[in-house]
Amino acid sequence: MTAGTDTSRPPAAQESPPPGKRQRRKGDRKVSTAAHVILGIWAALVIIPLLWTLLSSFKTSSEIFSSPFTLPAHWSFDNYVSAWTSEGIGRYFLNTIVVVGSALVLVMLLGSMCAYVLARFAFPGNRIIYYLMLVGLTFPIFLAIVPLFFVLKGFGILNTLPGLIVTYVAFALPFTVFFLYPFFKVLPQDVSEAAEIDGAGEWRKFFQVMLPMAKPGIASVAIFNFLGLWNQFLLPVALNTKRENYVLSQGMAAFASRAGYNTDYGRLFAAVVITIVPVLIVYVIFQRQLQGSVSQGASK
Repeated sequence: MTAGTDTSRPPAAQESPPPGKRQRRKGDRKVSTAAHVILGIWAALVIIPLLWTLLSSFKTSSEIFSSPFTLPAHWSFDNYVSAWTSEGIGRYFLNTIVVVGSALVLVMLLGSMCAYVLARFAFPGNRIIYYLMLVGLTFPIFLAIVPLFFVLKGFGILNTLPGLIVTYVAFALPFTVFFLYPFFKVLPQDVSEAAEIDGAGEWRKFFQVMLPMAKPGIASVAIFNFLGLWNQFLLPVALNTKRENYVLSQGMAAFASRAGYNTDYGRLFAAVVITIVPVLIVYVIFQRQLQGSVSQGASK
């Protein structure tokens, strides 16, 4: 053993953490455990009804009431076929695709252009327009139903799919501008100046340079708009009363109310599954972009 070496003190790796640090670790573990328990309960509250609805969509009404929590005796898609054809869910589904798809394309195009101009250009009234967009977020939809009814009637597009598309765009535009504004605001000015030096005009610079750089925010707001427009109920009920132009939310309400006490619950649950499947598919496909862009926007 080398002289002068102190062997009385144990190695640093074997030193126990101070009491305060141990208490913090125990507190963190308790908080983490409680959070996981709460999230588990919440997930069960969401997933179990969905699974029960899915299983019930393969049963008859008598089977649902006699054995509600068992697997179907026969796995048949008859309920889905009947709901799609006999109850008109297929037509309502196509109407919803047309309305939501068209409104989503228009609101994303107009919203991104408006947010870009407000974020990148200084002109008189810039802040006023932006604050008016924020006011639009707080305006209750039901207060605009009566004016909208007469406006659409005056233009001759009441009870039509184009009228519903225009209304959807108008109500989704403020949120789109509000969400995309910070993404365009923080884009580097050097890239914009480099595009101008290369001879790019404002339109080309926006569509080929700035818009792709804001792709995370655009993906997020597109998902939020899709979910909100797909589940919209009040606007179509008030402004679209022709049965051939019903969207899914109206079709489901009419299906349930028309059946009364003789509801075919198997067919009804099949229609519910048809309604929610597109939303789940869109979210599963784009969830990574949604999570990444929201965290990116928060850090900005």
